[in-house]
This record gives sequence, C-alpha cells and structure tokens, in this order.
Amino acid sequence: MSTVLITGASGYIGRALSVSMAEEHKVICMSRKNPELDLPWVNGEFGSFEDLQQLNDEAIDVVIHLAAVTGGCSERDALIVNVEGTRCLMRYLMDRGCRKFVMASSIAAVGMQNEAFRPQTLPIADEHPCLDRNGYGLSKYLMEEITKFYARQNGDIDVINLRLSSVPHAGLPPLRNISPTRQWGLGSMTIMDLPDAVRVFALSAQSPYKPGVRIMNAAGPKAWVAVPVAEIFRAWWGDEVDLSHFEQRGHEYDSVYDVSRIKEELGFVAERLPERGGSND
Repeated sequence: MSTVLITGASGYIGRALSVSMAEEHKVICMSRKNPELDLPWVNGEFGSFEDLQQLNDEAIDVVIHLAAVTGGCSERDALIVNVEGTRCLMRYLMDRGCRKFVMASSIAAVGMQNEAFRPQTLPIADEHPCLDRNGYGLSKYLMEEITKFYARQNGDIDVINLRLSSVPHAGLPPLRNISPTRQWGLGSMTIMDLPDAVRVFALSAQSPYKPGVRIMNAAGPKAWVAVPVAEIFRAWWGDEVDLSHFEQRGHEYDSVYDVSRIKEELGFVAERLPERGGSND
C-alpha cells in the first residue's frame, strides 16, 4: 500500500479521486476546505512551506497535484499559485523522498483560451508549445517546466503532467455545433466525464515507476461535436490551419488533441464518448 497525497481534495475531481484511491492506498487529503471525507485531511495551501510541514511525519510515495487557480483567474494569481506554489510543493516533497508526481496540467497550456490561438499541428500534440496570451495557459505550461527543472536536478523522479480536458461539473453539455469562435472554444469540444478523469489520474499514480518527465493529453478519443471537426474549424479559421487529418475517412470526429501516447503508455481510453444519432462513431 502506497501513501498518496492528493492536493485539491475538496474539489470536484479531488473528492471523487480521494475516495477511489483510498480503496487500495493510504490517502492524505490536502485542501483549504474540508473535503468531508473519512480520510486524513491537512488544512492548508500547497504553496506554503509552513502548511506543508504538517506532513513532516508522513512518508509520501506519490502526490497527485490537482489544486490550482483555474481559468479566468488573474495573470498574477496564475503565476503565484500555479507556478510558484507548485515549485514549493515539489521542493518540499522531493527533499523528503517522494519520487512520483502526477500533475494536473491543462489542455489550455497550448494557449487555446484566446480566440487568436491557432494550433501549429492538428491533432494538437502532447508537447505543443505554449502560445498563451491570457496567463492561465502560461501558468500551466510553466508548471510543466518546473517539473522538467527538478527532473534535471534529480534524475530519480517520475513526473506525469496530464494536460487534462474539460471536466464539466454540471453534467455533460450538448455536442458542439458550428458557431462563431470564442474564448475556450477548444475546451467545449474536448470534454471528459468525471469517472474517466478519476481513472486517468489513478492510472497515472499506479503506473510503473519511470524516471523522467512525461506530458500527455488526457482527453477522449472523439471530439465533443455534433458535426465533423473540420467543418467547425473551417468556420473559425478558414485555411489558416491544416485540417487534412479530420478530412480523412474515419477521422472526421477525432479528438482535437492527440491521445495516442496516453493510450500506449498508460492504457487509458475514455469510456464516455459523445453520442451522435445513437452512435459513438
């Protein structure tokens, strides 16, 4: 049995993941709000060394780092909490022997929050560069860079950065149709249900130890759309991006993000897929 620290344990994903992981592991929850679970809880902020010292008597094997300020936050908050806070958390845990880190990055790390975003490749690669203009995506990208920085210092750590798709709190939304582009447009096409989100974090935490840093798109294999992806993108971007992948027979509804690596390395394929006319094709 491993000891697993879950930050952001009072959140939507955090509570469900804590309960699931506790079936096979010792789970310690960390959050500012009481998750109200029958599990050990540390009340504090992950970016505070003083709060983290409440864990001094624990031998943490794995951390699943969910806590963050999310999209819509200020640039300042994004950088202080998501970047500097993550640095504090990793430094504290590494110095106490933790070697496995599962980090909640975001599909926004590429910069898709802004209407001016244009992907360099489609489907969007796992390590697509950050083209963010708003601050939140940059903070998640820099969080990934912090993990690479620490991996250069300590070649023994195993880090999986999951560029997590949108996980709606209020039920799954209608499938996206052709409409004007807007902020977070790709987020409305890249949807994951809560049980799949829980499973991908659990698989990452329980995966065989592999030193180094990996970045993986954590999304479903199909886009959350009612019409072919190429039709939506052509309405948004015209000929500015290469849509040839989505114009191939059998790929019309593929995920906007490349999910081949996460399937190959973790065996993860989202089970809840969009239904179009009674079909998941």
